[in-house]
Amino acid sequence: MDQNPHAPDLAQVAPEPAQEPAQDRRGRILDAAERCFVRAGFHRTTMQDVAAEAGMSPGNLYRYFASKDMIVAGLAERDRARVIADFAQIGDADDFLASFAALARKHLGDERREQAVLCLEIWAEATRNADFAALTHLFDCDVLGRLTQLFRHAQARGAVAAHVDPEALATVVATMADGLFVRRAVTRSFDAEREVGNMLAVIEAAFAGHIPLVGADGNRPVPSRAADEGPSLRADGSETRETTP
Repeated sequence: MDQNPHAPDLAQVAPEPAQEPAQDRRGRILDAAERCFVRAGFHRTTMQDVAAEAGMSPGNLYRYFASKDMIVAGLAERDRARVIADFAQIGDADDFLASFAALARKHLGDERREQAVLCLEIWAEATRNADFAALTHLFDCDVLGRLTQLFRHAQARGAVAAHVDPEALATVVATMADGLFVRRAVTRSFDAEREVGNMLAVIEAAFAGHIPLVGADGNRPVPSRAADEGPSLRADGSETRETTP
């Protein structure tokens, strides 16, 4: 396969560190691959490009990753570990809303734009590559599951209204976050402060139960006081009443 013209010359790369730990070397490879994928795209990037960007020989690169697909899997796992760590930090925060807002601003506003570009590159490949589709599906399911657990925990502590469906809430939050990733990647005029702030205003209203989210059962829960006065609504607008045994 032809060498990518944007990649550094293999003959000019810096010598590899003599005693670099394997985990650090894997991280160096992932960082290099991320830069290559963002700069040239997944298909135009070769394993030789990644090796050159990482400052190592192609043979040594293959000791850690057998293919570009395996590198992408490594990138996804690294991102997943970061998400898990971030969620763990805010689960028991005294001010859940403030902590969640800080987390959203970190991932959607403070992170480098290249992170959003890389996400789009992987999502695009997932539309035609079954392995990428499976990887993306697993990552999304994991994030949605953790968000749901996080919101249930916050609900138990009174930070989310009792009648809100945590799973529906997680889906809405993830959908908005994905949309902001797309805008950050492709919209040069993206205003992180304003757009992330607007998203957080919607999320705050959802936390408070002011947005009637539809649950997986097709019902749109209502606050307990209103529920005493009448039925809840289905997504199609029809009424449903709970029967008392």
